[in-house]
Amino acid sequence: MLIRSTHVVDGMLALRSARAAAARAGAIGREILTLPLLAARLVGGFATPAGTDVLYPAIQAALASESFGDIGTVAGLPGMPRAVLHSLDCAWRADLDLSSLAGEAPRFDDLHRIETYIRDHVPPTHMLPRDLRDTASRRVDLARSLLGPVTLSGLVDVDPLWRPLLNKLARVTDLTWELSVPVEQPWFRGSIQRRAATTPVCTSAEASADPKAEAIEALRWTRQLLATGRVQAQDIAIAATATQDWDDHFLAYARSAGLPLHFSHGIPALSTPEGQACAALADILGNGLNQERVWRMIRRLPARPFAGLLPPDWFAAVPRNAGLRSLDQWREVLAAARPQRADGELVEQVLFPILELLARGAQAAGEAGARLLSAASLAMWEEALRSAPAQAIALSLQALRVADQQDPANSVVWCPASQLAACPRPFTRLLGLTSRSWPRSENDDPLLPHHLLDRRRLHPVGVAERDRRHFEIIQAHTTEQLVLSRSLRNAKGGVLSPSSLWPSDEIVHKRDRIPEHAFSDADRLLARPRDAGHLPHVRQSQLCWRNWQRPSELTPHDGLSSANHPAIEAALSRVQSTTSLQRLLRDPLGFVWRYALGWRSVRFQDDPLQLDAASFGELVHELISGAIAALEPTPGFARASAGEIDAAIVDASTTILKAWPLQRSVPPPILWRHTVNEAARRTACGLAADDQVRSDTRSWTEVPFGQRTAAEEEAPWDTTVAVPIEQTGLVFGGRMDRLDIRATGDGARITDYKSVKPPPKHQRIALGQGRELQRVLYAIAVRSLLPEVRTVVARLIYLAEDPATFELKGDQLDAVVNEAAGYLSAAMAILRGGRIAPRWEQDALHDDMRLALPADRESYLRRKAAEFRAANQQLNRLWSAST
Repeated sequence: MLIRSTHVVDGMLALRSARAAAARAGAIGREILTLPLLAARLVGGFATPAGTDVLYPAIQAALASESFGDIGTVAGLPGMPRAVLHSLDCAWRADLDLSSLAGEAPRFDDLHRIETYIRDHVPPTHMLPRDLRDTASRRVDLARSLLGPVTLSGLVDVDPLWRPLLNKLARVTDLTWELSVPVEQPWFRGSIQRRAATTPVCTSAEASADPKAEAIEALRWTRQLLATGRVQAQDIAIAATATQDWDDHFLAYARSAGLPLHFSHGIPALSTPEGQACAALADILGNGLNQERVWRMIRRLPARPFAGLLPPDWFAAVPRNAGLRSLDQWREVLAAARPQRADGELVEQVLFPILELLARGAQAAGEAGARLLSAASLAMWEEALRSAPAQAIALSLQALRVADQQDPANSVVWCPASQLAACPRPFTRLLGLTSRSWPRSENDDPLLPHHLLDRRRLHPVGVAERDRRHFEIIQAHTTEQLVLSRSLRNAKGGVLSPSSLWPSDEIVHKRDRIPEHAFSDADRLLARPRDAGHLPHVRQSQLCWRNWQRPSELTPHDGLSSANHPAIEAALSRVQSTTSLQRLLRDPLGFVWRYALGWRSVRFQDDPLQLDAASFGELVHELISGAIAALEPTPGFARASAGEIDAAIVDASTTILKAWPLQRSVPPPILWRHTVNEAARRTACGLAADDQVRSDTRSWTEVPFGQRTAAEEEAPWDTTVAVPIEQTGLVFGGRMDRLDIRATGDGARITDYKSVKPPPKHQRIALGQGRELQRVLYAIAVRSLLPEVRTVVARLIYLAEDPATFELKGDQLDAVVNEAAGYLSAAMAILRGGRIAPRWEQDALHDDMRLALPADRESYLRRKAAEFRAANQQLNRLWSAST
C-alpha cells in the first residue's frame, strides 16, 4: 500500500482510536504508528522493538548467570526482573549511555552488564530502544518514500531517546507536531501547530464518600449521557492519574450494568476464566497437593489438552472430605475406587502422571503449564513466568493485566490520565482529585535512586509536572462536559483533602441520594425503595424484619406455623436418630429447620491445623471401638491384660493414622500424629479407668440398632429393628459407643464416651438440659431389644484430664427414662400445636443454624423473651435444670 502520510501517536489507546477515526474518515494511505514502530519501519525487514516476551527471559538469564558487585545480594529475589526492566526502560527513554556511566558507581556497571547480556542473547530482529533508534537514524534518507509527511498527533512530550531521530527526519521530510500544551520545545526542528483550546459547555465538581462511591457516580453519569440518545459511548471517558483504587469497582459494576466500558490499561488477568485456571494451577504448585485444589484446577482447566481426557465421573468413589495431600494417598484412593468405575484404569492412567508432575512443585511450572493449559491461559502462564521466578508465580499472576474484549472505538473508556491526554474526548470525568493524586508525589527509581543519578537526568519532566500538563490538556480539549470528582475518605476511612486543582464550588453526593439515572437495575432498586418494595422477595424480607421487631407477638418468622403441619408430622414419623431426638429436646425450632425443612449448613473443608471438638470426639470413639473390637471375642476385653489393651490401642492408632487422611481433612502430618497420640492417651486412660468386670462379660462397640448394616457386623440383636419410645409414638435407631453384656444375659452396661473436660464430681448428671440424652436412649434400646436383661447401667465417661464416670442405674435410671419420655412428648406437643419459638442457649455461638436468626441474636431473643418463654413453657424446666 502506498503510504501518503504518517501520524505518530502516544500509547495504545491513542493508536486504536486514531486508526478507528481514520477508517471512519476513509483516510486511505495514512499510516498510524507510535515512535518505536516508526523507527522499526525505517529499519525495515522484520525489525521490531524488543518486548517483554524477550526482555524478561533475557533479564532472568542474566541475573542467574552473571555475578554482580552491587546487586548480587538481591539478584535472585522474585521482583528483581521487573525492577531491572523498569530501570533499564527509564535509562533508555532518557537516552543514557550506561557504558559511559559504568565507572561512576558499581550499580551502573551491573546494569550495563545486564544490558550487554540482553543485546547478545535476544533475537537479532528484536532491538533495544537505543539500537533501534541508531539503526533508524542511519536509514533516515528513506523517510520521504517510506513515511511521507509525518505528523506528531497528541504527544504531550517526546522522550530524549527519540529526539535526535525526529530532528533528522525534519531535514528529509515534512514533520509537524500538533502540540496540545503551551510548552516550548526548543530542541524540535520541525514545525509546531498549536491546538486551539476549547471551553467545555459544562464544568462541575462532585465529591463522593469514597472510591467505591466515586465509581458508582461515574457509572450513573455515563448512563445518564447514554440515555439522552445524543451521546455515543466513544465520546465518553473516565480517567484518573492511577487507576488501581477504582479498577475492581468498575470491573464488577460495569459488567452487572451491561455498559460498554473499555479498560485501556487492561483488566486483571485473574478476573478472567483463563486467569482463574492459571491461579488454580499456581495454587497447587505453590502450596502442594490436596483434593480441594485438584478439584478446583480440573474444573477451571480448558478442555484441551488435558481436562477433556478425563471421564465426567472421574471423582466417583473418591471420598469428598479427604485431604489427599500426598501422591501415596491419591494412589490408594484411586486404586480403591477402581472397581466402582467402568473406566477406573483410564482415570489412573490419565490423572496420576499429572499428579506426579504437580507434586514436583514450582520447579515443574513450565512443563505443567504446557501440559495443562492452552491458548489464552497458556499465554498468561508464560507471561507470568517471564516476569518472575516460578516460586513467585502467584504474585506475578496478581500483577498481570490482559486486554479486555471491548474496542475503544465504540466504548466508554476508563484509562490513566496520561493516555487520555493523547486523545481527549468530548465528555470526560476525572476521578481522584485529592492532594495525593492530582498531582502525585515523585518516588525514586528502585535501582537508580536520586543519590546515584540525578532524578531530572532520569526523568526530565517530573511526575507532578506531567500530571499538571495532562490535566491542562484534558481541561482544554474536553469540548462538551468536564466533571471533576474526588473522595472525601479513602477505602480505609482516612480523610482526604482536595487537590490544588480542585475548584472552590463543589457538589457533595450522599450515599443514600436518589440519582436521576441509575446505572443498573440493582442501583435503581437500591435508590428507589418504593420500586424495590413491589418485588415479592423484597416484600417478604420487609415483612420478616417487621415481624422480628414486634416485641409482644409470636409471628411466622419467629417459628409460628399451622397446627399439625404435614411437614412436621412427616419429620416426627420418620425413624429418628439419637442426634435428631437430642435436637428435638433442646431446640424444637431447630428440629423443624433441619428435619422438616431439610436445611443443612455448608461445611467448609479447609486444611485444619487441629481437629474440631466433634471430629476429635469421633477419633476417640473410633480408637475405643477399634481397640475393643480387636480384643473381642478372643481374648475378650474383660479378660485382656493391660499389655494386650495397650497393643490393641496402638494397632487401632496405626490404622486410623493411615485411614483417616483418605476419608477426611486432617492436620499436617506432624500435628496429625500428635493428635492421634493424644487421642490414644485418652483412650488408654478411659479403658484403664473401667471398674473390674467379670471375665465372662462380652463387649461390643459402635453397636447398630434400627438400621440396615453390613452382613459382617456382629451385634447381640437384630440390627434392623427400630426402637419405640413409649408414650411418645417415636421410633429411633443409631449406634451405641459401647455395650457390655454378661454371659448369663441378665445384666448390661452402656457406656457413652465424652472427649471433653468433665463437670465437677459433685454434680449429678441426668439429662444435662438434654445434652446427655443419648445414654438414656441407649438404655431404652437395650431394654427393648434384650427383654431378658434385668439390670441396665448407663454411664458417661469423660476422657479429658482425669477420667470421670457418671452412672445411672436402678430406680434412678427408671426415673430419668420416664422424665426423658415426658419431655419428648412435650416437645412433640409444641411442634404439633404450631407455637414454635427459638430458645436462648449459652453455646448457640457454635450452632450451625445461627444464620437463620437475626444477626443481633441476643437483642432479638431479649426483645421477645416473654413470648418465647410462653411458647416453650413445657420445656423451660428442662433447659433451666443444672443436671
